Amino acid sequence: MLTHAITIQFCYLLFIAVNYYFNAFYAIPFLLNKKKYILFSVCFIAGIAVTAGLRVPVSAWVNVNLFNNPLPADKTQVFYNSFINILFWVVIILAGKMIADKIRAQLYIEQIEKEKSANELNFLRAQFNPHFLFNSINSIYGHIDRSNKGARDMLLTFSDMLRYQLYECNAEKIELQKEIDYIKNYITLQKSRMDERVQVCFCANDIEENVKVAPLIFITFIENAFKYVGFNESKENRVEINLQYVPGKLVFRVFNTKDSFIVTDERSAGLGIINTRRRLELLYPERHLLEIKDSEASYDTTLTLFDV
Repeated sequence: MLTHAITIQFCYLLFIAVNYYFNAFYAIPFLLNKKKYILFSVCFIAGIAVTAGLRVPVSAWVNVNLFNNPLPADKTQVFYNSFINILFWVVIILAGKMIADKIRAQLYIEQIEKEKSANELNFLRAQFNPHFLFNSINSIYGHIDRSNKGARDMLLTFSDMLRYQLYECNAEKIELQKEIDYIKNYITLQKSRMDERVQVCFCANDIEENVKVAPLIFITFIENAFKYVGFNESKENRVEINLQYVPGKLVFRVFNTKDSFIVTDERSAGLGIINTRRRLELLYPERHLLEIKDSEASYDTTLTLFDV
């Protein structure tokens, strides 16, 4: 009797499992969740009826061949019992699954809400700190003697650069002209700390107003140029920065002379360039060409952006 009961329940389990997976992976996600209620109901009942119908010959075969029992006289009763039993367990299991999915979804939404609140707080903190910083800059500006026009202009330039980085560089793309203005401000600050031994030239040709680029994509190479430019009185020291636009292509080039006494390890520790390379791979995949020529006397970088 125990073996007979286990066999019967195992047959039920197979048909219940077939209905469960059919509804869990097809009927519910593609019909019920898309509000196709009538079609879902038809598929659900049809699946139960088909498996209940299949259980009738399976039950007869098991009784005759495994347990030597005679065939049941009323096959309709077998179908009815199978239909009720399969329907009951499939509804119970699917209901449990849907409740568990609902709980997981609710927990996920609550987690997202917490992360959103944390991000909003971080954003507000980020807004507060720059506000304090700009107020401090204005205070310092007010305390600089009016006769020291150079220092006052440098502080204003620095303030403009800082404002650009904090408030305008959050976008994925920005107008190229704004990036050019930022580069000009940076060059102005760098020239103020150098003497006439270093010649600086910046040229931007044929720039259209609707051209946009990733913010701060060029500045790392310019920073390196000013960092390693030589101050040798016996030869020419210069930094050349060129930006040229042709339809669909933007060519950026920066060249600087350098002295051979610069330590090799310092010169090669270009973490900023490594980060910029990675940004280019992410922002301009297969749409950029970066060429760097590093010699004993000069450093020459050319970056070409395509489809801009």
